[in-house]
Amino acid sequence: MEIRETHPFDLTPAEAAHLQEALRTRVRLTGDIGEISLVAGVDASYVKGSNVIHAVVVALGYPDLAVVERVAARTETSFPYIPGLLTFREGPAVLKAFRKLRSEPDVIFFDGQGIAHPRGLGIASHIGVLLDRPTVGVAKSLLVGSVEEPGVTRGSTAPIIRDGETIGMAVRTKEKTKPVYVSVGNRIDLFQAVDLVLATARRYRLPEPTRQAHLFANLARKTGIGEDRQTGLPSPEARREG
Repeated sequence: MEIRETHPFDLTPAEAAHLQEALRTRVRLTGDIGEISLVAGVDASYVKGSNVIHAVVVALGYPDLAVVERVAARTETSFPYIPGLLTFREGPAVLKAFRKLRSEPDVIFFDGQGIAHPRGLGIASHIGVLLDRPTVGVAKSLLVGSVEEPGVTRGSTAPIIRDGETIGMAVRTKEKTKPVYVSVGNRIDLFQAVDLVLATARRYRLPEPTRQAHLFANLARKTGIGEDRQTGLPSPEARREG
């Protein structure tokens, strides 16, 4: 897959925060995503205290959500673990994985934040700007803002509010489970993002793109693989769980 743009990642924390402030002005909060036939999930994994990052991209057909392709990349980073600046640890590995991807996903889901971020540029927005693609942040916890608990039924939502503005949505994807926190990454509006998260979260709390990416990222970390491809078949993890 073509990487439209990149930049140095070996910055100081202050330089990284300054770059985020500049890049956030390029985030687009709307967009015509058109007909969707392929979605993708992105995740990264590493042993706590380790500088080796394993990033993966998993492409799935839509609406069947069958795994089409999986790629993994391994890099080593010197950037410290700092909440709000995780893209500078994980970004090089994520972009390396995207360079291996043959598929061209219409929408990309990230296990992380979009604009619901201290500087409005979580990994879904940051990489979304570099790829110039529609991206969605699907986080497992709230990073900034305040939110009320959504209703208990699947599909219930509650806005994430920061300084009087809605920056995302808490979404109940499954009854009797915690919500996920959805925010725009780039080139998509919040209502489209929420609808797609619910459309792809069919049996589990996480939508299938990021769930499959999470499973594969853990496998990449445990086995040290740098690349693994599949075409037209669910992943081994999905078959075991199904």
